[in-house]
Amino acid sequence: MNDSDQSSAAAQGPHRQSGDPETSIDQERPSLFARVRSLLNRNDKGLRFDLETALGNGAADDAQFTDGERTMLANVLKLADTDIEDVMVPRADIEAIDADDTLAEALAMLREAGHSRLPVYQDNLDDIIGLVHIKDLVTRLTELVKGEGGDSVKLKSAHLKQKLKTQDFLRDVLFVPPSMPVSDLLQLMQATRNHMAIVVDEYGGTDGLVTIEDLVEVVVGDIEDEHDDEESTLIWQESENAYRADARADLEDVREVVGPDFDPGDHAEDADTLGGLIFSLIDRVPVRGEVITKFKGFDFEVLQADPRRIKRVRILRRTRPAVRVRPKPRPDASATPPAGQPAEPVASAAEKAAE
Repeated sequence: MNDSDQSSAAAQGPHRQSGDPETSIDQERPSLFARVRSLLNRNDKGLRFDLETALGNGAADDAQFTDGERTMLANVLKLADTDIEDVMVPRADIEAIDADDTLAEALAMLREAGHSRLPVYQDNLDDIIGLVHIKDLVTRLTELVKGEGGDSVKLKSAHLKQKLKTQDFLRDVLFVPPSMPVSDLLQLMQATRNHMAIVVDEYGGTDGLVTIEDLVEVVVGDIEDEHDDEESTLIWQESENAYRADARADLEDVREVVGPDFDPGDHAEDADTLGGLIFSLIDRVPVRGEVITKFKGFDFEVLQADPRRIKRVRILRRTRPAVRVRPKPRPDASATPPAGQPAEPVASAAEKAAE
């Protein structure tokens, strides 16, 4: 039984006998999710409007909804207006395996990435030929040996040098447009039992990647597991006037951490992230160590970058220079005093010598 079968069996619960009266009741009564979905998809938008209004003004509290339930209901209502491009992993962040890699290299990359499945490409990311699942890879590399003392697992070391493109266990992957609604893709994944989809643009090139976990997080919020990076914060403060940020950080989040004086202005119309803001300032990809000084009140130091994108940035707030107070000039004894002001006595040479 694979992961999808196990999850489906768990969702269905224990099987009942056909003669059980509860079975006939369950067959006649649709699930809560199905009933809510059918109501929200009616041509009559009255119920949707009522729910949105109730959740917006707090009237839903009368229905004894918990905070978590209210959040989930609000997220479900947003599904119709959420497209795949809003939740997908962008192309620059896709972790994939070359079809010419060996099984040993694929196993090492899966271990490093911390994922159970990764897309496999031929030549470049625009030619995705399938995906490799860690379970299929382990099955190919090992065999179960039965013995008198019990079963044991033996490694097929000769298979480690085989290339991925010669294997028959690569799984099919879905290809979807970025404008596809999240709710439609979720239903498609459930129907095909596929947990990963490649987002393609109008020219057939790879635009991003989305998993079923990304879609579920739209409703229930972020799901962190043991493989997620502990340091998930995209921006944090280093010192009083210095901040370190991932280039993917949203501009609104950056402003919330840095302060209201961080104002992208018109650049916010062309960029949503910190990296996009820097691109709009200099119209090119900066190199590592470069300092961009074209933003009002702040400098951007590029900490990590490659020829395609910016990865890590340090934000430095410009401090105002100290105001220098010029000393007042000493009055000149030979100068003519203003009218009405007595002239200061001039010391004689003898008096200066005595001093």
